Amino acid sequence: MNALNVAETMQLLGVQARQASSAMARASTAARNQALRELARLLRAHTDPLQIDNARDLERARAAGLAEPMVDRLKLTPKVLETCAQGCEQLAAMPDIIGDIVGLKQQPSGIRVGQMRVPIGVFGMIYESRPNVTIEAASLSIKSGNACILRGGSEAIDSNKALAALVRQALAAAGLPQEAVQLVPTTDRAAVGQLITMPQYVDVIIPRGGKGLIERISAEAKVPVIKHLDGNCHTYVDDSCDLDLAVKVVDNAKTQKYSPCNATESLLVARGVAQAFLPRIAAVFASKGVEMRCDAESAALLRSGATPFSVSDAQESDWYEEYLAPVISIKMVAGLDEAMEHINRYGSHHTDAILTRDHVHAQRFLREVDSASVMVNASTRFADGFEYGLGAEIGISTDKFHARGPVGIEGLTSLKWVVLGEGEIRS
Repeated sequence: MNALNVAETMQLLGVQARQASSAMARASTAARNQALRELARLLRAHTDPLQIDNARDLERARAAGLAEPMVDRLKLTPKVLETCAQGCEQLAAMPDIIGDIVGLKQQPSGIRVGQMRVPIGVFGMIYESRPNVTIEAASLSIKSGNACILRGGSEAIDSNKALAALVRQALAAAGLPQEAVQLVPTTDRAAVGQLITMPQYVDVIIPRGGKGLIERISAEAKVPVIKHLDGNCHTYVDDSCDLDLAVKVVDNAKTQKYSPCNATESLLVARGVAQAFLPRIAAVFASKGVEMRCDAESAALLRSGATPFSVSDAQESDWYEEYLAPVISIKMVAGLDEAMEHINRYGSHHTDAILTRDHVHAQRFLREVDSASVMVNASTRFADGFEYGLGAEIGISTDKFHARGPVGIEGLTSLKWVVLGEGEIRS
């Protein structure tokens, strides 16, 4: 597709999205929920055909030499599709927040003033790898009464086209405009440049992918961006932790799946518990082939035990790194204060956890760690819209304005002021 055709295509998508957004904003709750339930049904009914489309993407990815953790992100397994279907049903079962008026208060003048929750309008979603994002974005867009333009990665084009076709079927079945969810049909990168510079059609851009993609979009967009650059998540093992719990949670946080942005990439261990904890978790990591990059103190401990572990020396860059791979950085710290200082300095403000039995330490960690999700005695892998009960998520925001953390329905809405009167005039 040449540059002129890309521009014309994006212009058409923008016009259609803006028109559809008006219809979606006035659509009934029943119609939007019907579309979500129908989408869930279609996903289950088309599980086998979707495997065929997905297999083409996987074959191309492997032939192109894509790393296995990245190939893993492409997979549309029956389990992944069932999770998507459940997310649609969970959203359909949730209360409709569109049109809610909050904080309504009567003023001395007699008027009543509050805020009404309304759809944003049109959002553009730019994402890489994971085709299930097509369903998460579409379902949240439908529930929140928005229209969206989706631009998935070229590596998942067949899967995304098949999923988008099901979304269009579900919208039509519910009497809603099929143009409410549109997939950019070309893999030409020029389409991204067009999408992020159409403020007349697109109200917000949500990028979901690698740091390079998000940095580019943030720099070039003429539309507001909801973003996170990376997921350098930490788990801190406190002096007063339950050792069995700590081993179990850290293992899950790192090894349950290596590729998501909520996997723990850096492990901080209080000096007082290091002798008891580090050899145990190191044995787990060693058995699973996880490379351990350690500071001098933790490296010395792990190399000098009755069963010496093979570890490498961490560099300064390791404390900033989002590996998305079987690699973890490990640092011994004096205690809570040093752990929080390290997280706030090196972390990406995504998700961080403390494992402790000390209530005061837990409360301080919750208050003082500057991240979108902060956890006590739980795996960082829970930082997810589905796990948070949002039905699905459009991404994780590490911004501090409008939306932070997993972005669900509320993150795709805005508030406008409403004034209710009975003929009052200003004196």
